[in-house]
Amino acid sequence: MRTLSIPYSDDLLVATGQSPEDLEHDLRILLAIKLFEVRRLSLGKAAELAGIPILSFLNELGHNGVAVINLDDDQIEDELRDA
Repeated sequence: MRTLSIPYSDDLLVATGQSPEDLEHDLRILLAIKLFEVRRLSLGKAAELAGIPILSFLNELGHNGVAVINLDDDQIEDELRDA
């Protein structure tokens, strides 16, 4: 498995009020959420990247205002037409 390393200063820890472990955990989840939101990862792969179960990831999506079903206008029309 590959590892991504992102340098950050102690100022970031002070600004967020988090421990290094908590900050890194949150950043991992936020990265997974964003990649899911822009359709670069599926739900399952995003949860895997976040290091949490799918149901927990769904919860995180909700807390961050990201729709689980992310369809564009054409896809919505197709779904409604086929319903």
